[in-house]
Amino acid sequence: MTEATLLDTATPTAAQRIARRLKHHGVEVIFGQSLPSALILACEDLGIRQFVYRTENAGGAMADGFARVSGKIGIVTAQNGPAATLLVPPLAEAMKASVPVLALVQDVNRDQVDRNAFQELDHITLFASCTKYARRVADPARVEEYIDAAIIAATSGRAGPAVLMLPADMLISNAPKAPFPRAATLGRWPLERPAPDPEAIATAAAMIAHARHPIVIAGGGVHAARAYAALEDLQDYGLPVAYTMMGKGAVSDRHPMTIGLIGNAMGRHSLGRHMRPLVQEADVVLLVGTRTNQNGTDNWTLLPPSAQIIQIDIDPMEIGRTYEAKVRISADARASLEALAARLRDLWPDHRRSTQQSLAQRIAAARQDRATEIAPLIANQGRLRPEQVMAYCQELLDDDAVVAADASYSSIWITAFLEARRAGQRFIAPRGLAGLGWGLPLAMGAKLASPGSRVVCVVGDGGFGHCWSELETLKRMGCAVTLLVLNNSLLGFQMHAELVKFGRFTSAIHFGAVDHAAIARACGLPAHRVETVQALRDALSTSFADDETTHVIDVICDPEAVPPLTMFDGKFAQS
Repeated sequence: MTEATLLDTATPTAAQRIARRLKHHGVEVIFGQSLPSALILACEDLGIRQFVYRTENAGGAMADGFARVSGKIGIVTAQNGPAATLLVPPLAEAMKASVPVLALVQDVNRDQVDRNAFQELDHITLFASCTKYARRVADPARVEEYIDAAIIAATSGRAGPAVLMLPADMLISNAPKAPFPRAATLGRWPLERPAPDPEAIATAAAMIAHARHPIVIAGGGVHAARAYAALEDLQDYGLPVAYTMMGKGAVSDRHPMTIGLIGNAMGRHSLGRHMRPLVQEADVVLLVGTRTNQNGTDNWTLLPPSAQIIQIDIDPMEIGRTYEAKVRISADARASLEALAARLRDLWPDHRRSTQQSLAQRIAAARQDRATEIAPLIANQGRLRPEQVMAYCQELLDDDAVVAADASYSSIWITAFLEARRAGQRFIAPRGLAGLGWGLPLAMGAKLASPGSRVVCVVGDGGFGHCWSELETLKRMGCAVTLLVLNNSLLGFQMHAELVKFGRFTSAIHFGAVDHAAIARACGLPAHRVETVQALRDALSTSFADDETTHVIDVICDPEAVPPLTMFDGKFAQS
């Protein structure tokens, strides 16, 4: 069959069968750039929307953001060769952050393999380190089988990315009906919820009930399991909950038992600095869906060595990775927390209820002390500071708003200075590998996943330089976000870290002056360049009043502003 006759045949092609299978699994949007063309045409014939990105790595990040917010698998498509290689960074982020993304990549014709065909590469080896599942589909009769297998791999257990290589000639070949019918719908995640061991739950509940100072530390696995209600039940019993950057939104920041953000962002001006004693006096720590990584534990110094660890994780290899777990619970986080809450309901001693009020008072006092500490930064009338940008955004954000950020400082500004009024996956950032340039495409994917929500994106000028081209995508695709560019003409984190480590910095730190508002207007988007508090307030109000169009706000920021990283404590005048 030739490409010219693809749309004329009455016999389904492999591309058409794949499209039907995606439709069956609830796929409504794919992030693509025309290739594989046979597949895109078949999908569009079925009403599956192609959201057309400009750069391949941005397309992968869009699929990631869509999956995080929607609870559905994200689909991205690309061409073999250079386009496929540019999928590696976002797939690596999804792998580390446990996000289900399926990449459908066109490959060379089957009879051209190992003949140096145009853009031929060993793609399976390329994707081996950044996917859970990577296969080349040669038989058109098995495409439905492979689609299902890839989605199962991506959405089951610890979620992550999968890749299918689709030879161009295979896609336009006739695809006979599969011999075994497949009726299951697989597009949502988590696909399954493995139940915890009752004996482990009983042991964990007894440890918590008899502990003097138990705490919970919630990571991104709480979002993956949508375990919010069960975690709030533990808070209502009197268990204080802290969270990592990826765990932001696991609990409401307004709950009296919320400690807030912990890890390497517990420096001066952070809430965590005032809450640190609550963490370090813990005698029992319940870890839920957290990798106990370097940033989340402040270089593995945060947890007291004497604390007993209970760890819940869908991936048994994460349990006890750094801190030996006295109780291992390898299961779905929601199922585990529900079972734990039910068990604690009968075990919770009366004296713990009586101490709950004093604990809530300590947390409230810490919040007030922090608010008093940062008040001068918010009231500052000099050069604009990111703390002010966050404060004024907070005034306008509703409970359903989604906030996305780039890596580096931007992630810290939103997680340390914005409030999650209620639990939910509404704060997203590339914290798996923390790559620059992914904040905006994450926000775009989030907007596609939740079109009725206000989506705000916070990026630095360094990271934004990686993805300016997606401004045109925002305009063309009618995707409306509020984009805040914190413009200090610096690669800020790099400069400040080098100063701390070496006392000087390299020649890569300073950027030339860029008018990001002018770039946005050149793409047909309304834009604002702001340098004063009033101009910032006006621009935010204008953007939040417009639900139809992206507004770019280029915020000229104080280059001396640094976020509350513990490594900067005492090193800079404003840290």
